[in-house]
Amino acid sequence: MTTLTTLDATAPLGEAIAVVERDGGVIIRDFFDSATLAELRADIDAAMAATPWGQDDFSGHRTKRLYGVFQHTQHAATAVRHPHYAGIASHFLEVPQTGFFGEDMLELTPSYTVGVSSIIDIHPGEGPQPLHRDDGVWQWRHPEGYRQARVQVMVAVTDFTAENGGTMVVPGSHLWGDDRGPRTDEAVPTVMSAGSALIWVGGTFHGGGTNTSDSNRIGLTIGLDLGFLRQEENAYLTYPVEVVKTFDEDIQQLLGWSVCAPGTGFVEHQGVMADPIFLLQGEGAEVTNSFAQFDDALAQKA
Repeated sequence: MTTLTTLDATAPLGEAIAVVERDGGVIIRDFFDSATLAELRADIDAAMAATPWGQDDFSGHRTKRLYGVFQHTQHAATAVRHPHYAGIASHFLEVPQTGFFGEDMLELTPSYTVGVSSIIDIHPGEGPQPLHRDDGVWQWRHPEGYRQARVQVMVAVTDFTAENGGTMVVPGSHLWGDDRGPRTDEAVPTVMSAGSALIWVGGTFHGGGTNTSDSNRIGLTIGLDLGFLRQEENAYLTYPVEVVKTFDEDIQQLLGWSVCAPGTGFVEHQGVMADPIFLLQGEGAEVTNSFAQFDDALAQKA
């Protein structure tokens, strides 16, 4: 392939999923409208100006990276709620699994959380980032038919071009085993207008491109990960609790204040292995037993 497939924002979700299953990634045109894009830029400009340069070959030396993006702009939430991104994430991550609970075989579906969020600002003179798989953070393995651990989005805050470091992607590499590495000449640049977005899975080789232009390239990227995996970015230290309390409940849950079936992430409360969301809701909040879902599953089976 010489280019990645681009679909309109009106494209059916199933079509976008099919492209990702085939190529490992897809570009959605007009993922953000112009008004949203302008608000995002206004939100982040001051913080980006104060962000230091990277200090290594992976992070870059002429690249700035601002993490913990949900506390800098409301449009990190806009991104994770987008029907194409949320729909693709659900398709690849919320895959039911079966296991025995006593003598009963039950089916449980994992949730997903935000594993990392950042604004990536690649300036002129930056070289290529090493091609990599995002799921390498867990040393993930890729046997035939493996399950995906992450679905990532990169929203173009400025135009992405072959010259300014548009993300390099190796189409189809999500289908490779662990005995095959990527070659630079197999990677194609992400070319998309500001407001468009690249969505790809954790098993796809990719990396930031070389910026040979005279302008910087800015993108908002977020990873949605299987909820039973450790989050790459430590959200509990990145976001002060008082800040998290200002977020909508769905964003609180995505940042890890939730339980993934059957019980990853619980906190003990009066003898109950509880879903931690009640800790953000104040006195008198309802406490949910995170393992009550087993009772529900058994009841449904009966």
